[in-house]
Amino acid sequence: MALLLRLLLLLPFADCGMEMKCPLTLERDWLDTFNYYRPGDHLIGGVISATRALFNPHKFNEPPSTSFYQKASTKYWQLLSFLFAIQDINQNPRLLPNITLGYSIHENFFDGRVTCESLLDLLSTGQANVPNYNFGGQNNLLAVLEGADTQNSIQISNMLGTYKIPQVSYAFVSHVLNDKRQFPFFYRMVPKEEALYPGIVKLLHHFRWTFIGLLAPDTDNGVRFMKTLTPVLIESGICVPISQIVKGGLNFAPINFLLFSKWKQVNLFVYYVDNIYVLNGIFFIELMYKLIKPIEGKVLITTAMWDISLELMYGGLSFQPIHGIFSFLIETNKQTNYGDFPALLFAIDEFVEEGFNCSYLKHALAVKGWARCRERENVEMLSQDDREGILSLDNHRIYNTVQAVAHSLNAADSSRSRQRVMDSLKIQKLQPWQLHPFLGNGQFYNSSKEGVYLDENGELAADLDIVNWVRFPNKSILGVKFGNIKRQGSPLRELTIDQDAIMWPKWFNQTLPPSRCVESCRPGFVKMVQEGKPLCCYDCIPCPEGTISSQDDAEHCTKCPENQHQNNDKDQCDPKVITFLTYEEHVGIVLSSFALFLSITTGFVLGIFITYKKTPIVKANNRDLSYILLFSLLLSFLSSFLFIGQPRKVNCLLQQTAFSIIFSVAVSSVLAKTITVVLAFLATKPGNRVRRWLGKTLTNSIVIACSSLQVVICTIWLGMSPPFPESDMHSQPQEIILQCNEGSVAMFYGSLGYMGFLAAICFTVAFLARKLPGSFNEAKLITFSMLVFCSVWVSFVPTYLSTKGKYMVAVQVFSILTSSAGLLGCIFLPKCYIILLRSDLNTKAYITTTKLEI
Repeated sequence: MALLLRLLLLLPFADCGMEMKCPLTLERDWLDTFNYYRPGDHLIGGVISATRALFNPHKFNEPPSTSFYQKASTKYWQLLSFLFAIQDINQNPRLLPNITLGYSIHENFFDGRVTCESLLDLLSTGQANVPNYNFGGQNNLLAVLEGADTQNSIQISNMLGTYKIPQVSYAFVSHVLNDKRQFPFFYRMVPKEEALYPGIVKLLHHFRWTFIGLLAPDTDNGVRFMKTLTPVLIESGICVPISQIVKGGLNFAPINFLLFSKWKQVNLFVYYVDNIYVLNGIFFIELMYKLIKPIEGKVLITTAMWDISLELMYGGLSFQPIHGIFSFLIETNKQTNYGDFPALLFAIDEFVEEGFNCSYLKHALAVKGWARCRERENVEMLSQDDREGILSLDNHRIYNTVQAVAHSLNAADSSRSRQRVMDSLKIQKLQPWQLHPFLGNGQFYNSSKEGVYLDENGELAADLDIVNWVRFPNKSILGVKFGNIKRQGSPLRELTIDQDAIMWPKWFNQTLPPSRCVESCRPGFVKMVQEGKPLCCYDCIPCPEGTISSQDDAEHCTKCPENQHQNNDKDQCDPKVITFLTYEEHVGIVLSSFALFLSITTGFVLGIFITYKKTPIVKANNRDLSYILLFSLLLSFLSSFLFIGQPRKVNCLLQQTAFSIIFSVAVSSVLAKTITVVLAFLATKPGNRVRRWLGKTLTNSIVIACSSLQVVICTIWLGMSPPFPESDMHSQPQEIILQCNEGSVAMFYGSLGYMGFLAAICFTVAFLARKLPGSFNEAKLITFSMLVFCSVWVSFVPTYLSTKGKYMVAVQVFSILTSSAGLLGCIFLPKCYIILLRSDLNTKAYITTTKLEI
């Protein structure tokens, strides 16, 4: 099988002969301009992709052309980084002691034919490219470093695999090359692009870009990118209305013009970048927005993890529709000691001519026609800026890759030195296959690579810088770091963004371009997904009562704590106000003043009755009952003060029970007075036995009996479920109401019901006795007083139930005062009028005068 593969590799060149130029190769002299060689005990081969070029296609009717169709500027820093790494290793006495490391570097121009030519050069020992044939030279090639694209990397792997030569890649190529069954000798020195996807999602969420487009080249990698990233975005709540495949050159995939409306809405695109397709996405966006207007205000995030400055600089694009281009770079911690840094400009004549306006002669090497590298003492030293350029951005990867291979070579050599095979004092030559155990070790990846390591899955991970690429009017490109994604040794990523560091175009108004299906839901609202539409297309509905949302586009509303309430905007919780009926507020002042006034009035009336206790009108309707009634009314007015002020345990226990018992005594006294009036009239009839019932015994019995039953009810109430102070946090949304809980609602309404029952009996008896003859019939006064009393308490129940908080207390206090005032006014004010102002009527003759009304 190995022999067959070798024959297949040589088949295209079988007819070339030793001195012929193969039709698939380029002119030798021209190609040698871009090849760099330095001998050493061991060679590290390099296939550098630093210059992008297109060649004129071959035609069968004319000789093969070696001229460029197009050639972009060369990334000389990649070559210089490689050269400096080799020099640094050779000058390090602790690394590869007594071994000189050489190199053989070839530029492949991202072209498959040139890549094949370069590998044949590396694998051959003579001037002619014939692998497996020794022309007398010595091939001491141990490993090949390459930065080619995926297709060329696969081609390199297939050719090197025949000889088990390690292939170390510092380029971002497809994960297909990770398959050790197909590519057992391939080693990746950079993370896979899938490591970017969580970082891209975090970046989109940070700027609240949830309506985005995906662009990808028409390659297997591009299709895999679409299939892999789309579900990740959708799962994180990001909509992808546009997924566009972009073909190379001007041959774009068909455009769905029905999506033009979405192209106007989408301001953010994520573009999957292969090495050779960097500019296609930008060119496609420019083309689209020249067709559909507006053409400004777009942001492009690329998956490129390398320096794209030269592509942007020499791409010939206007960048008019682009707000900014964001990409990711592996974070580097450059602490390399440059030492005296001898001139590295040997062998790179074109760079010397362009950069320093000077030149020196080429020195050809007899073997293979390479330009011989020679360090010239008269060559000007590189400036500090140039030194930084060598190890800047992604070029630092090349330095680290060469260093890591050197450390593996050093480990292999150290291990071999302990097991030397002596043959005439000559050490056996180190073979390429002997490096594989050391290149496959995790230590290989961590050698000289800052911020790059193997994660828990054995895959490369890295801290990433987020870079904003800025294009200036002179077409120069600057990469500005404005963020960082840190792995911190775990799959979780920490995103850091310095939004002020982003450099927007001057014509831009310095606000972030929106990329959303709908406007953001402001705080106080919550997202409601519209039926049949993507998740990012939603309605905004206000948060329900008692809940808030404090950020834009909230997924759900948060319930406020019990002691807090939502503000008017429903975006934060404010502390609730503690409230109760106080003496300081208007309602409390009015009620307490009214209660004090009525208490004084009752005391004044009681004083009048005591002063004029021997007058006929005071003695007429049982003077003792009048005293009991006035005293109970005085206590009822004073009991209203128990309801005003902060509720406490004693207040709560006394409020309802004292009110119920005092009112029961008052109503019982009125009932006793009413019965006394009826019995007194009946006693005036001859032969009636009712006279013997008249006296203090009956009236006292009625008052005590009726009041005692209310006392029993209140005692049971206090024993079973007494009232207690509580904080009501739910009745009013913005208040914590301090109030007295009745304990047993049944007992509360039972005591009110019993009091109402007494009042109804009293009203009925008084109403029936209202037309009894007499100049001064007290039954009429009692009828009016009980009418007022019953009206107040009948209206009290619905009013009490319909109010909340301190106003419930105010309603009860108002009912107590008005009903008591009704009894006081209707029963006693007429008598006080006669006592004080009409003393002529305060006679026994007037009171006993009777006339029947028919």
